[in-house]
Amino acid sequence: MNICIVAGARPNFIKVAPIIRAVNRAKEQHQDIGYQLVYTGRKDDPSLEQSLFEDLQIQRPDVYLGVDCASLNELTGRVMAAFEKHLLQNPTDVVIVVDDLASTMAAAIVTKKQGVQLAHLVAGTRSFDIKMPKEINRLVIDGLSDFLFTAGDGASSIVSREGAHLSKVYMVGNILMDTLRFNLPRLKRPAVCDELELKEGSYIVFTLNRRALIENEENLREMLLGIEKAAGEMPVVAPLRGKVYAAVEKICSDANLSAIQLLPPLSYLEFGYLTAHACGIITDSGNVAEEATFNGVPCITLNSYTEHIETVRQGTNVLVGEDPEKLEHAVSDMVSGNWKKGSLPDRWDGRSAERIVQTLLSLKNT
Repeated sequence: MNICIVAGARPNFIKVAPIIRAVNRAKEQHQDIGYQLVYTGRKDDPSLEQSLFEDLQIQRPDVYLGVDCASLNELTGRVMAAFEKHLLQNPTDVVIVVDDLASTMAAAIVTKKQGVQLAHLVAGTRSFDIKMPKEINRLVIDGLSDFLFTAGDGASSIVSREGAHLSKVYMVGNILMDTLRFNLPRLKRPAVCDELELKEGSYIVFTLNRRALIENEENLREMLLGIEKAAGEMPVVAPLRGKVYAAVEKICSDANLSAIQLLPPLSYLEFGYLTAHACGIITDSGNVAEEATFNGVPCITLNSYTEHIETVRQGTNVLVGEDPEKLEHAVSDMVSGNWKKGSLPDRWDGRSAERIVQTLLSLKNT
């Protein structure tokens, strides 16, 4: 069985790493299986530092499609053209795509047009806001997929209600937990913890990525002021990248905010240590919120919804939208220790990749 694993952005590698390890284990057990890892972006993408692959213990991509453009429609077209050439030149039994990017949708469309089976990793996530480009991507990818690998019962119910045949839906669990459990003993305390004299459980981690939050400068300013006020003497560390770093740095400088300490990007294992030992986390990332629930760390998500509702219903996550006042109150609760206790959702056991590979192999052999 030849598997093509497609990654469209840095976070995708964190989710496909366990599948690569599971494929390699199956191959060592003399199973007829192999893979190619394809990245839709450029080989010199600065977000793909070598330490990422060393931390995840996987090889760099076998193939780079080299697509890099700001327009989502242009990106979709260029990925489709490049990925079509790849599939024509490389016989493939199944393509695995991840999450909900424009590049993910592009690869999914080409896969089905070429008559190749398609597997969607983390299927069934929904915001139920059709105005969001990613929501359209999710609907298209799930509608085309032969294998819908979901993280929980909620996601499985969604794709079933939307018409997916039960034979296509596999509740394999949360693949991100495979990576977390694998790397838990390997986490590295960042040197910056000593430099800033950070003590475990006595600092807040702040991450930011969503374009809508960054572009609304006035509201972001009010949010940062709220964080500063509520945090009090507790330091807030913010490992940020590129334009996000510049935007937050400008606001902090103009508003003379001293509690928020901007950091350059950390390696995967260093960032994992930083968040696992924090008093709490403020983020707009679903992945970071999931990791917080796994680690039992209080988490505030800067959004009015989450595709990972189990982090709110069972976990340590709280949604505050983009409301500076709600954010300030939540940070006050976080600092004072007034936070709910969380529990681990079903199948966050670190065996999702094993279930995925065994599912593909069992269907190949039938």
